Amino acid sequence: MENLCIHTITTKPWNLEEAVVKFSEAGVKGISVWEDSTLKLGAEKSGRLIREHGLEIVSYVRGGFFPSINVAKREQAIKKNKKMMEDAAALGAPSLVLVCGAEPMQSLENSRMQIQAGIEALLPLAEKLNVKLSIEPLHPMYADTRSAINTLKQANDIAEAINSPYVGVAVDVYHLWWDDNLENEIKRCGENGNLFAFHICDWSVPTVDMLNDRGLMGEGCIPLSNIKKWVVDAGFSGYHEVEIFSNKFWQMDQDIFLKKIIEAYKDYQIQ
Repeated sequence: MENLCIHTITTKPWNLEEAVVKFSEAGVKGISVWEDSTLKLGAEKSGRLIREHGLEIVSYVRGGFFPSINVAKREQAIKKNKKMMEDAAALGAPSLVLVCGAEPMQSLENSRMQIQAGIEALLPLAEKLNVKLSIEPLHPMYADTRSAINTLKQANDIAEAINSPYVGVAVDVYHLWWDDNLENEIKRCGENGNLFAFHICDWSVPTVDMLNDRGLMGEGCIPLSNIKKWVVDAGFSGYHEVEIFSNKFWQMDQDIFLKKIIEAYKDYQIQ
């Protein structure tokens, strides 16, 4: 349980106050906070509430969406990300997760160049606020509009090109489990000090919704024990963050769902 973190989006029906109380009572140690859950209290008060209940803030989710064929939209994206970084600092989050975006009206290569340029534009503020930026590769099914970064290799390439201690990678098993070069890229990520975060869930079989049908650890086809070993062997000792989007689980009594998360996490830990 010492390394268990849950994203607020995982128990989406709960507001932040409910999630914080329930997580704390259940012995969860970490929380990753989605932007929408802070809107009621604001970032600073949300952070205070979380710490008062003994939870550690692991990350703030989610910035990014840099590419566009429109220059003004690219500039607006950078402005939006700077605001999110300021909110992350006010919240007390050490990092901002980046879902990097894609522009279907241009090549993926152009989108990747714009993503790198966008992240580079944030670096001075990242250093000032002491907020790290975690590039999260997304499954290729999202390469149209959500992310032109679809493999860990692509994320590693950008992180290494930028070469800043404030830029690294979030490894999410849902998006990367299929990659036959994943072990080597996780090792590469760790060797370069770029392995910032590790997100876990499972791939439901059959999957009925490509966005909102993630499974609990152990009930799908992701080789979780293998990936966990690769991540740990790469030197990662941080939180294992449960991030589940699921219409099925959101419709469930969230107290029951939280118990299922903890049971699945304990089973995952001993594998």
